[in-house]
Amino acid sequence: MGDLSWLIQRPVAHRGLHDASCGVIENSPSAVEAAIAGGFSVEVDIQLARDGEAMVYHDFALDRLTQGSGLLADQPSAQLGQVRFRATDDRMMSLPDLLARVDGRAPLLIEIKSAFTGDVRLALRAANLLAGYRGPVALMSFDPEMISAVREAAPDIARGVVAEWRYADSEWNDLSAGTKHMLRHLLHWPKTRFQFVAYRVADLPAPATRLAHALGLPVLAWTVRRQADREAAKKFADQMIFEGFRP
Repeated sequence: MGDLSWLIQRPVAHRGLHDASCGVIENSPSAVEAAIAGGFSVEVDIQLARDGEAMVYHDFALDRLTQGSGLLADQPSAQLGQVRFRATDDRMMSLPDLLARVDGRAPLLIEIKSAFTGDVRLALRAANLLAGYRGPVALMSFDPEMISAVREAAPDIARGVVAEWRYADSEWNDLSAGTKHMLRHLLHWPKTRFQFVAYRVADLPAPATRLAHALGLPVLAWTVRRQADREAAKKFADQMIFEGFRP
């Protein structure tokens, strides 16, 4: 494993440094530029377009944040690249757009979104694109299948796992109790060999993060929004993924 100290040197702006009240929407070009200007690392999400391109966006559907509608996965990247974020002139970026924009100016953490279907095309596309990228960058996901695919396709790219303890939100309803147990305790280690952990700040401390620290792996706390979160992140993690304020 290479030197991953860059992962914890700066606070990480969650989905970029966004503030909708100021017209800066999460995962938008403006949010990325604001994070870079603030001296932070940048965390973004990627989803898979119909034609197999990786698009910088969090939700499976377009309706919450953009002037578009419907499922992102049903639309080709060229069409998605014309989709404007609500009340802004920003358009959705592809992962190639993002990499060209950042160009090594700040560390990048890219979360691979997944519906836990076993489809790893998004992970493979991201790994392929990052193979030629020169700046500090890492891929991470809640889904161990994604991280296992990254490990196999591009073992030199830093890879991490995102996890929590409860998995109580409705988005996790389709996961079995056994799968949730495996995820919260990071029992996929033999398959993923993750190199860092991003764990829900409200669930810290957790046995998994104690073990990660014992193994010398960096631990990030997400998503830090309140003073109590900051204190927990400082005590139990090596760095925070934050939003809603400037550290």
